[in-house]
Amino acid sequence: MSGQQEIRFEDVCVEFAGRAALREVSITLNEKRIGVIGSNGSGKSTFARLFNGLVSPTRGRVMIHGLDPLRDGRRLRQRVGFIFSNPDAQIVMPTVTEDLAFSLRGRGLTRAEVDGRVTSTIAAVDLGAHAEASTHGLSSGQKQLLALGAILIGEPDLVVADEPTAMLDASNSRKIGNRLLDEIPQQLVLVTHDLRLAARCDVVLRFKEGMLLEHGDPRSVIARYERDHP
Repeated sequence: MSGQQEIRFEDVCVEFAGRAALREVSITLNEKRIGVIGSNGSGKSTFARLFNGLVSPTRGRVMIHGLDPLRDGRRLRQRVGFIFSNPDAQIVMPTVTEDLAFSLRGRGLTRAEVDGRVTSTIAAVDLGAHAEASTHGLSSGQKQLLALGAILIGEPDLVVADEPTAMLDASNSRKIGNRLLDEIPQQLVLVTHDLRLAARCDVVLRFKEGMLLEHGDPRSVIARYERDHP
C-alpha cells in the first residue's frame, strides 16, 4: 500500500479524568486487514476511536492516511467510516432507503447520483427485499448490514469496525465478518473478541492495560493471548 494509506501513532496517550486509557502507543501500519484484540478495558476501543476524532490524544500524534484528526477532522471523517457494535447507534431514518440516502447528505451529489448509490448499496448488502422496510423492524443482522451499507455508500478509504459482531448470532457474525474481511476493498481496522476473525487479518495488535503489548503475525499473537487467557 502507498504512504497515503499509512496509519501512524507516535507516543499516543489518552486520559479520561486522570485515568490512562492508552499509554505511549507507537506504531506504523500499512496492512490492508488489521485486527485488534485484548480484554475488556484494555484500550482497544479507545485506540479505534482515535482514527476519526471520536477521541483525541492527550499527548502524542496520530496520522491517518496523511491527515491529522485534530487538524483535518472533517476531511478525515469523509475518508474513515466507523462501525459500532450496536447498529442502533448509527441508524437514524425510518426506512432503509432513507437511512442510506441520509449518509450522503452534504456530499454535493445530484438526486440521480444519490439514488444510484442507494440502489447499488442496498443490493451489495443484501437488503433488496427490505428497501422500504422500517429500520426498526429489521433483525439485528439486517441492522448491522444497514450500518455497514451506510458507511460504504460514502466510499471511504478506511473502515474501522469496533466489535461489529458482538450483538449477533453465529450465522450473522459469519456474514458480517465475511463482508468485512473478504469483500470490501477498503483498508480495515477490526476490533474484535472473535479470535477466528482476527486470525484472518494480515496483522494483529494486542492491547493490555492501555498499552500496545505486541503486534505481528496473527497466529503467533493470538496463540500467546490464548495462553494468557485459558
